[in-house]
Amino acid sequence: MKNLLKVINISLGKSILHVVPIILLFFISFHSFSQKVDSIKKPNHVKLYWFIPDGVRAEPDLFKVFEWANEGILPNIKKMMEKGSYGYSLPVFPSHTPVNFATLLTGSYPKIHGIADGPMHVEGYPLSSVSAPGFRSLSRKVPAVWSIMEKAGKKVMAITTPGSTPPEIDDGYIIRGRWGGWGADVQAVNFEKKQTGNNLVKPGNDNKLFNVGAELTKYIDAKVATGWLNPVKSYSPALETKLISWGDTVYCYIYDNTNDNKINYNSIIFSADKKTKLAELKQGEWSDWCKVKLAFGKLSFESLCKIRVILLADDGFFRIRIFYDNINQYLCVPDSIADDINKNVGPMMAFVDNYPPQLIYYPEDKKVFQEEMKMSFDWHTKLVPFIEKKYKPDVVIHDCYNSNQMLTSRWWMGSLDTKSIRYNDVTEKERAVLWSEVLGMYKRLDSIIGEVMKYADDSTLIVFSSDHGICVRNKSVLLNNLLAKNGYLKFTINDSTGVASVDWKNTKAIFLQMIGIYINPNGLDGNWKRASGVEYDKIRDDISKLLLNLKDTNGVQPINSVTKWEDAETKLNLPKDRVGDLILSSTPGYGCSEAMSNNYKLFEVPLISGYKQDLLPESTKSLWTPFIIMGPGVKKGYKLQKNICHIDQLPTFLKLMGIEIPSYMDGKVIDEILVK
Repeated sequence: MKNLLKVINISLGKSILHVVPIILLFFISFHSFSQKVDSIKKPNHVKLYWFIPDGVRAEPDLFKVFEWANEGILPNIKKMMEKGSYGYSLPVFPSHTPVNFATLLTGSYPKIHGIADGPMHVEGYPLSSVSAPGFRSLSRKVPAVWSIMEKAGKKVMAITTPGSTPPEIDDGYIIRGRWGGWGADVQAVNFEKKQTGNNLVKPGNDNKLFNVGAELTKYIDAKVATGWLNPVKSYSPALETKLISWGDTVYCYIYDNTNDNKINYNSIIFSADKKTKLAELKQGEWSDWCKVKLAFGKLSFESLCKIRVILLADDGFFRIRIFYDNINQYLCVPDSIADDINKNVGPMMAFVDNYPPQLIYYPEDKKVFQEEMKMSFDWHTKLVPFIEKKYKPDVVIHDCYNSNQMLTSRWWMGSLDTKSIRYNDVTEKERAVLWSEVLGMYKRLDSIIGEVMKYADDSTLIVFSSDHGICVRNKSVLLNNLLAKNGYLKFTINDSTGVASVDWKNTKAIFLQMIGIYINPNGLDGNWKRASGVEYDKIRDDISKLLLNLKDTNGVQPINSVTKWEDAETKLNLPKDRVGDLILSSTPGYGCSEAMSNNYKLFEVPLISGYKQDLLPESTKSLWTPFIIMGPGVKKGYKLQKNICHIDQLPTFLKLMGIEIPSYMDGKVIDEILVK
């Protein structure tokens, strides 16, 4: 600048014709310099709203999301397609939520980010427990999107996002990270009257969160009611029971008001103390939100719950569900946002049902599922305008688990996918109803997108994608029964609960969710350490052959591939230190199960009819997911020429936002959608 002024000063004695070019050169250079300074100092104000509902299947054959949009069924997705670019994105293996959320949120393969499964096992810890939870942020080996964005000066909000807790942000917002092992995370619980004989339900470990955690269904007794203040008259002997969960007790007074000389139990009064009524319900009714005091470990806090009578039979058999408010001060950052959301949006129903699913055992469960899903979608839809008006985050990562829960549940996929062995179990009229229910779920996703679009400005990137699609599940393969039958695994079964107890000392091999077989010729008790040697290699080879030679009665081989742990990185992009000795993938339609039984059966038709965990992404279109992006720098009305991979999404967003792409990311910028 000083040199330019000096040149102009020297030239002043010359003719104006000589000075003008110099003056023009000065202003051009000054303008160029000014632009460079602005590009260095001026922050990039591009924002991001990334909506990632879990388990959204989208492929051109059956779940024709883009076709539905063009037909007007999904109007907001249609607007996104018109105003942006769209196509299909493929998950990585295993096609499981924690793995693929980590992939989306880091732009890298599992061998880099370290999440190879939900329940992971590492050397130095017993196989009987999960030593590296895949939903926990601390299990991830590289930073996620919120850390990158916050470093770039963005205020980030993560909503029910896997891998977001324990929190890794300093100045943003966390609203209940999903299953991160952080805070007071209370799940809904079913309470069912114990039965005997053929009516006894034996879910085994399927009644525990992720098969190893808190009980999701409790089987309890009832007795003659006593000690109730001013009890309602009952024409059959009134019964009572206690619903105990998360440190809270709700008493139930089960009575018959029919006066018809028959046993017709038809109403339940719920109370915290046998004096004050929380609610009075018949079968099929929900209570309002009721005040409760919960305990989680050493934490004690005020909360809310909502009660639903799923079943109340004439003889007094009951099935009752209590849904606990999913949000509290111990699940949010800052903790004050929990109370703010509760007051302005309402108690949180993060998603319907649980994992493993509990609303699959009785026909009446389906209606409860639908009602609960509606309330959950209502909450998510109402949340969007509230956070945009009140908190104005620069980056929002918003997950909703309802789509996965519906498509993996018992009630829909098996009757909709033509590859299902249960496809013809319903009439075309019944199938049309089921399709309308599934389309109703997609419409709710579309409505949330509509809310996002209302509050986004021209500087906002809006992205709609998902972690994986859903494949129809025809049969479960009970691999532990296969191992036991061949002498590798020893276990016993509790006859009353169906829960298996493993004899780890005398077990040489076991299948553990979702993809691994762990092997040690000297037994698997104590802290696990990777085995080696001639005997280890022989057992591993023998089990590999056993798996690959396994056939169903229809001649289908249910195990698609078997990979040794030392080939995990090169063949499957998985981290070698967090996988079993053998890594399995299934043939579409078949899914591996940890379940064990005394009869050693190898195949069973499960109650659920959809899954995704142990499938190779290239093995079925069912795993395809939607990818739609609109906003500054993105081509309008452009359809991707080929499918992308999940690793490519985040690097593309960073490019559009002017943020440096970290060197550890495997993904590449999707150049074809960028405005040149």
